[in-house]
Order: sequence, then structure tokens, then C-alpha cells
Amino acid sequence: MTEPAPRSRRKRMTGKERREQLLGIGRTLFAERGLEGTSVEEIAAAAGVSKPVVYEHFGGKEGLYAVVVDREFERLLGLITEALMAGSHYRQKLEKAALALLQYIEESSDGFRILVRDSHGGTGTGSFASLLSEIASHVEHLLAREFDRHGYDDKHAPMYAQMLVGMVALTGQWWLDARKPKREEVAAHVVNLAWNGLSGLEQRPTLDPKRRRKERERLKRLREKEAARQEKAAARAEKAQRKARRGDLEEQAAEPARPPEEDPQDVAEER
Repeated sequence: MTEPAPRSRRKRMTGKERREQLLGIGRTLFAERGLEGTSVEEIAAAAGVSKPVVYEHFGGKEGLYAVVVDREFERLLGLITEALMAGSHYRQKLEKAALALLQYIEESSDGFRILVRDSHGGTGTGSFASLLSEIASHVEHLLAREFDRHGYDDKHAPMYAQMLVGMVALTGQWWLDARKPKREEVAAHVVNLAWNGLSGLEQRPTLDPKRRRKERERLKRLREKEAARQEKAAARAEKAQRKARRGDLEEQAAEPARPPEEDPQDVAEER
């Protein structure tokens, strides 16, 4: 008679491993249901532990939520700050920052959903508004230097920083659910509006400088072609007008001279 195989014992998690497991589970549940819609019971059940284990590590769901939010806050802030520092040109900085946000949204959708929710009071600086304020402060310093370089009044730099950050952030919130077009294309359109303004929008925005240069050259050729066409049309119109005036003069010269009309008063006097 064969002996039964020994049961495989599940490896016991270390405290650090258990903490990371709870953070991962909490992140998923908070993204789906929010803080108020998630219970300690659900977190414990998903982790396969009792409620006291959650309390032991985080003191409750609020403590777990605070750590999750702060982690996402620091990660996204680090990505965008790095992007702003990496670009050599200001347009490139804006491109990289917009792309960093969209990449984070694409790869960490749960984290972004948590950030854009109304954060609990106990989370401190880990709210989306605080995150945008931090990013805007970095952008403000960049804009102030650029304003000084061009002779603009740098007192408006904070306002412009809020405009830029708000535009990118709201676009990111929209794209969180839309997911079309691709992130590179979305970033190109955001930068197109921010950099060129409504009056100078590029027809085919792109993040590739070479393609942008080719597009500018294409548009330049089209403008030159259109200017030449309009010049030819104006020349033809002027030629037609000269021809019409010459025809009128020739017609007037060909008409026989009419005798002067007699004044009725002179006729009466002759009678």
C-alpha cells in the first residue's frame, strides 16, 4: 500500500511581503470602489487573512488608502519632474511631460483613478489638487526663465503654469476612459494647442521633429503654390480689365459724331 503524498505547505509571507500584498489588493479595490465603498472585510478576504492583520499593518483602511495614494503621488510627480528636466528645448519638455502623464495613465490606470478621486482628509498632501500644484510650481520656474529671456513680464508665469498643467491634466482624465487616439498622438495634439495656440495649429501634429520639419516644408510649398496661383489669377483679371477698357475706347472712337442739339430758346428767337 502506497503512502499518501505529503501535503504541500503554503509558504508563510514575511511582514514586508504581507504589507505589499495588502497594498496591491487595496489599490485595486480603491480604484474600483473608492475609499468609502471599500471595507476592511473585503480587503482581508481578498488577501486571505483576518481583519486584525490589516489593522496590524495599517491601522485600518484609511491608513492603507493613505499609503496607496502617497505612493502614486510620488511616482507620478517623479515621472513628470524627470520629464521636465530631461528636455533640452521647452517644447520638448512639454512633450515629454505630457507623454509621461499619459504613459502613467496607460500603465497605472488604477493608480490614476485613485489620485483623481477626492482624497481622504488623512492623506495629507496626497490629493490630485496637491499633485497638480507641485507640478505647476516646477512649470512656473521654467516659464519664468523663458519669459525673462523674451522680455515678457514674469509675474504672469504662475497663471500660465496653471493653464498648461490644467490643460494636460484634464486631457489625461478624459483619456483615462477614452483611450483613443494613441497616447503619442494625444500628446502631440496637446502640445500643438499649448505651443502654437488656436491661430497657429499644425494640421498634422507629431512628436517627431523630423516629421514636423517635413510638414512645415510641405505647408511652405503649398503656400508658395497658392500665392503663385493667386498672383496669376490677379494678372489675368488685370489683363481682362485692360482689354475691356481698350474695347470701350475703340467702340467710342468708331461711333459717328452727333450734331450739337439746338437750344429751344434759340429756335424761338429765330422765328
